[in-house]
Amino acid sequence: MAKNKPQKLKNSLFSSYFSTTISISMILFLFGLLGLLLINAQRLSDFMKENIGVTLILKESAKEVDIMKLQKTLEAANFIKSTKFIGKERAAAELKNELGEDFVDFLGFNPLLSSIDVTLYAGYANPDSLAFLERKFLSHNEIQEVYYQRNLVKQLNTNVKKVSIILLALSLLMFFIFAALINNTIRLSIYSKRFLINTMQLVGATRSFIRRPFVAKSVFQGIYGGLIACFMFLILFFSYQKDLKSFIDFQNLTTLALLGGSIFFMGIFISLISTYLAVNKFLRMRFDQLFY
Repeated sequence: MAKNKPQKLKNSLFSSYFSTTISISMILFLFGLLGLLLINAQRLSDFMKENIGVTLILKESAKEVDIMKLQKTLEAANFIKSTKFIGKERAAAELKNELGEDFVDFLGFNPLLSSIDVTLYAGYANPDSLAFLERKFLSHNEIQEVYYQRNLVKQLNTNVKKVSIILLALSLLMFFIFAALINNTIRLSIYSKRFLINTMQLVGATRSFIRRPFVAKSVFQGIYGGLIACFMFLILFFSYQKDLKSFIDFQNLTTLALLGGSIFFMGIFISLISTYLAVNKFLRMRFDQLFY
């Protein structure tokens, strides 16, 4: 029976060490997700802005050669990402599918005009730039009208600014929450060894001698937690790379590596500081205070 006690104690210590490491890794993984969101917030904003379509309605009298020339001129502009020509027949077919009935047969003619759908770069998808570009587009003889959702553009730009401020404030708040969670996890782990710390003091061990194994163990917990969090990120990237490629720049390996390194060293740093402070707290306590 006595032989089983050391084994039970060893299993208990391993279980405590393992659960603390897993807790740290999960918190670091959540922190990494937040960091990934922050890094790619601008990319997400650009993605939304570049989905705002600008339609250039062409004149009925515009010749095919002039339209092709116009499209090439537009594609060469530094503010245009892409263009797409839609003939009047194709526009009628698309509208027919949306309405569910053939309005051309009903009217006896096709009232729609040919158009060019233009996608702008995100930097030009704001009310001032679009107002300037509208005048620039209308200077071409082939273009009759410029259509885009003005209210949507204005609302989107306003909301992007608000979301950026909220996201920054939320990130700071979450950083302190995650740091506090890691700190509390480690403090609870050391709390279970408070009597051991007191016993070591009673037999004459110095504070630095008592702290050393706890600090060393916390460093390894931070390393293991950081490695597990980075491994979880790799699984996330490879599993959802196709789904997230519009929002996350997977080609920017330097940024992703810096994020992974930050998570790794943050786990070590927070674990180290939390352990140091927690051990010092119990070193200063009297024996009777350890029961509270």
